Amino acid sequence: MARRNLSLIAGGAIVAMLALAAAFGPLLVRADPLAIDLTQVLAPPGRGHWLGCDALGRDMLARVLWGARLSLMVSTTVVVLSLAAGSIVGGAAALAGGRVDSLVMRLVDIVLAFPGFLLAIALAAILGPGLVDLVVALSAMGWTGYARLVRGEVLSLREREYVEAARALGAHPSRLLFRHLLPGLASPVAVQATFGVGGIIIAEAALSFLGLGALPPAPSWGNMLDAGRAFLLVAPHLTTAPAVAIGASVLGFNLLGDGLARALGRRG
Repeated sequence: MARRNLSLIAGGAIVAMLALAAAFGPLLVRADPLAIDLTQVLAPPGRGHWLGCDALGRDMLARVLWGARLSLMVSTTVVVLSLAAGSIVGGAAALAGGRVDSLVMRLVDIVLAFPGFLLAIALAAILGPGLVDLVVALSAMGWTGYARLVRGEVLSLREREYVEAARALGAHPSRLLFRHLLPGLASPVAVQATFGVGGIIIAEAALSFLGLGALPPAPSWGNMLDAGRAFLLVAPHLTTAPAVAIGASVLGFNLLGDGLARALGRRG
């Protein structure tokens, strides 16, 4: 059965290559992503600069690899923070029930009423550009989906016999949530988190493209696209390289999420 899950295999391979490139690529490519070389301005791809150079003569391969590290760092941090906040809020609301549950879910509905990316743009504009503020803005956008997912799952799991037994023995609600309920949510949460990483990669690149994320000269795929759009006709490699990196990364995580969903569904 596992051999037929091509999405899991292909997605896992792409994500693994992305992780290896982010972890070891900058160590293998000796070029400094910030080093300016005016003799190589807009140099096309070729020997010595496999992806060419940008408008300041900086090596594009080095910048794309460093951009992969930044993108993965931001996306995984945002997903972890969103997952932690959403799990606690959704799980606590489901356990509390009644008015508390209703109030929390109305708050979630209010946040979801705003288009997620527009909310992230507004928060990033208020907080200002920078990686820390970017993570905060994207996390504020992402926690609600996990809260709704965890709440629904906890409402189902809290009726199970082992949860009722723990409650009868006097287990504190926090112990019920963290010891007995959240571990049972690993499968659906893992699937949503995998899809979430791909979405955050796009959002991070878009905000950086708009000047609300990582600021130059930091190599971000988004600000590389912004810098290269002025040279689309004379140096298309400036936008092709980061665009392909973004597309491949998102494709990899989406395939991996789809494969995980199929695999876990078979087990269930």
